[in-house]
Amino acid sequence: TNKQTNKQTNKHNNNKTKMVKFSVSALAFLAAATTTSTNAFVVKSRHSNVAPFRSSSVLGDAALAEPPLAPLTQWGEKITDIRQLQEEMKSKPAASFAPTVSAKELNLKTVEEQLQYVQDNAMELKMKMQESSAVIFRDFELMKTQDGFQEFYKALGMKVCLDPLHSVSARPTVDGKKNSPVYEAVNKESRKNFFIGMHNEFVGTRAPRAAAFVCFKAAEEGGEFLIADGRAMFRDLSSELVDKLYNREIRYSVMELPFFGWVDNLPDPLQNPVMGAVKGLASAAINAKVDFSVDLQWGEAGYDNTKMLQARAPSQPPIVLHPVTGDPTWFCNVHSHSSKLRKDREATYGAERFEDGASQINKSDMFFGDDGDITDADLKEMDDVTMKNVQFVKMTEGDVVLLDNYKCMHGRNVFDGTRKHGVAWFEGWEGEDEMKQQFQKQQQQQQPQGESSASFFMSEK
Repeated sequence: TNKQTNKQTNKHNNNKTKMVKFSVSALAFLAAATTTSTNAFVVKSRHSNVAPFRSSSVLGDAALAEPPLAPLTQWGEKITDIRQLQEEMKSKPAASFAPTVSAKELNLKTVEEQLQYVQDNAMELKMKMQESSAVIFRDFELMKTQDGFQEFYKALGMKVCLDPLHSVSARPTVDGKKNSPVYEAVNKESRKNFFIGMHNEFVGTRAPRAAAFVCFKAAEEGGEFLIADGRAMFRDLSSELVDKLYNREIRYSVMELPFFGWVDNLPDPLQNPVMGAVKGLASAAINAKVDFSVDLQWGEAGYDNTKMLQARAPSQPPIVLHPVTGDPTWFCNVHSHSSKLRKDREATYGAERFEDGASQINKSDMFFGDDGDITDADLKEMDDVTMKNVQFVKMTEGDVVLLDNYKCMHGRNVFDGTRKHGVAWFEGWEGEDEMKQQFQKQQQQQQPQGESSASFFMSEK
């Protein structure tokens, strides 16, 4: 079942002073709203039955048809005893995470051999993504170009979808073409000293099932792609914090509109009516733009406590049961969204360089689902456990990280130089239903009464 989300909130206001124009791009930060071992996959066949590789941009008009929207987020059933479920996970051996597939170790020398290998082993590779949250592909010539990257994920049987930001903003594409399925992965020079915190990709009601991140050019220094296993996050957090977060849920502040200091200069009898009118206009403006619910709240920001409107998304669980495997996994963007954690990182890396009004609007924060503040101690524990589980993946040209968006968080380290990474989002893949049935059968075999461990902790509808 999907958590319902239907309302909105946002937009600019007018004063004698010229206000910042509020556009759809101001909503972009709603998206958040994330290896070293080698897997010895066997090459099943070297006899090519795939179409000849197309090394130039000849994928045709069909490749530029608009992909479908990202699928609806699968929040799943409520877990009735989150502590006991965590204890059960702790009693089991830690799951494998992010094995590496090397074309060099597999002796795949040509792009045709590499493409054939991916096609022949597609189900095995996708199953590995489900079991290990992510798979790292190294030493492949095939994925050094956008065309080759697209051939790669098509051979895997991945079903491409639009960027989840599609409904609120337009993320640049790598080749600059409309409806191109490969998007820029935060390469801007203005954000090079901004540490992208760990997160799953979801915006409002929509979350891709999987993603493939590719390196077309590595930064001269830094810029590592970061991954972390959500199952390990759930396992390693204290039971007290897990219980508190899950039962109170969490809520994101997805933007701030810091344009209303002038309200304090109005006569007292006018302030409340004006604030009510401004809030109503902003809510109506957002309702016309996006397809999910946010709640506007008045607050203060900055050193001078300037009056501002803060937009908060609906509450949601920070832990979900995986839609295919049923594994409990951390599905929460506190590491990227918490204002406190971002400020702490700024002390190390420096502040982000805001270049326009939209950047100043795109400020996020995190609260309990009942709007209560999360303590610094709780935030520190979540930060410590996150960083304990982060893997820094130094990608080189042609490397790809294929990840399950529900199990694997991702982020990006600061960098110097020029960085060119891309990402494709997927609504699912060929064989997904069969995989789900296979995992359900395995769970039933592990339970004497035929009841999976995950279903035992789920509430009845």
